[in-house]
Amino acid sequence: MSPEPMRIALISPRGPLYRHGSGIWKKSLRYMPLTLTTLAALVPPEFGTELELFDEGIREIDPANIRADIVGISAITGSAPRAYELADALRSRGITVVLGGPHPTLVPDEAAAHADAVVTGYAEATWPQLLRDFAAGEMRSRYDMGDIKDLANVPVARRDLLPKDRYATRNTIEATRGCLHDCEFCVVPAAWKGFFRRPVADVVDEIRGMKTRRVLFLDLNLIADLDYARELFTALIPLKIRWGGLTTTRVAWDEELLDLLRASGCAGLLLGLESLQAESLLETHKGFNMREDFGQVVHRLHERGIGVFGCFALGFDHDTSDVFDRTIEFVNDTAIDIPRFAILTPFPSTALYTRLKSEGRILTEDWSLYDAQHVVFQPALMTPDELQLGAERVWKAVYSYPSIARRLAAARNQLHIAIPANLAYRFYANNLHRYYTCGVSPV
Repeated sequence: MSPEPMRIALISPRGPLYRHGSGIWKKSLRYMPLTLTTLAALVPPEFGTELELFDEGIREIDPANIRADIVGISAITGSAPRAYELADALRSRGITVVLGGPHPTLVPDEAAAHADAVVTGYAEATWPQLLRDFAAGEMRSRYDMGDIKDLANVPVARRDLLPKDRYATRNTIEATRGCLHDCEFCVVPAAWKGFFRRPVADVVDEIRGMKTRRVLFLDLNLIADLDYARELFTALIPLKIRWGGLTTTRVAWDEELLDLLRASGCAGLLLGLESLQAESLLETHKGFNMREDFGQVVHRLHERGIGVFGCFALGFDHDTSDVFDRTIEFVNDTAIDIPRFAILTPFPSTALYTRLKSEGRILTEDWSLYDAQHVVFQPALMTPDELQLGAERVWKAVYSYPSIARRLAAARNQLHIAIPANLAYRFYANNLHRYYTCGVSPV
């Protein structure tokens, strides 16, 4: 007689944008996450597993309705309180709970108080081993990422386990993991060491298997290894797809690389511009952004029909209250297709958090406020309220109808994407007060 199948549930808890029912985004800017679908693909086949995936970004769950032998929950810092709430409720029913993802990797001892086991780092090796240990009654309380040389033979994500009609962008993929930079505010160097590549042939084969013409790369920096990037972009040309991804401003240093991007079908890139001030870029160890004028970076991409999703952080130690107007002016003058703004956030265990903590400038450790739209530290040259209200003003000004019309008329790139995205972000900008609790909470 064959053993009973193992019942596994995988959960991505709702984050800051989903505190109120379905949240601020209905569907227009949502993409299918890779974490749950990749973990599902890593489940050893010998278990005859019954798998259920729950993404609270599209549907809130009641832990009382979860039927599973073991539950894996992946959490970022902003969703950690909800992850702990779910974990505690499930464990009270005798269900084994495993916590992993960025936040448990950053603060594993904290996460351990709410879990039977904690997985840190990438889980390609540890998650299958944990499940085998669990089946044998030998599960440990901690599984740390071992040495990874590359991402060869990573199984294809189980995209079939999530409802495709709930996501605007369904075909997400990864070619690399990690980043070679060491930005002070970034979670990546604190949580994951190293930079890892998938064989280009594996990436191409997976895209072919998707049978799609549109793909979103979720790599943290698709051009971290320029030789690999050139190989990948060259291999994408015959696929005749349209794709988007994340890079740094280094993408504009090389005209040949820019032309290769265009030939490969690149439709848009997210760029971490961060700040218009050289002092702030040096402060955060992102001085490489200073090599090219940001206006030229945007212009060179627009010349090739590539849209720019430009991201800025507000609240660096060199920022004064004039940073808001200067950012608004720059975004409008350069016609950034889809701008986005974050309040500088010192995520736990990052170099920024460590520095601000030592300076007594952390105002709260309520992780639900660590969503890049709350001020959780004492700014150097502003009050917390000045930073909070200034960031909201930037959002509203840049996504006013005149600003949208001016930027998109000048850029004229990927308007079928840019127009609905701008309208969605306009709704977001004008509803921050509904979906975020403004201000800070003292410890």
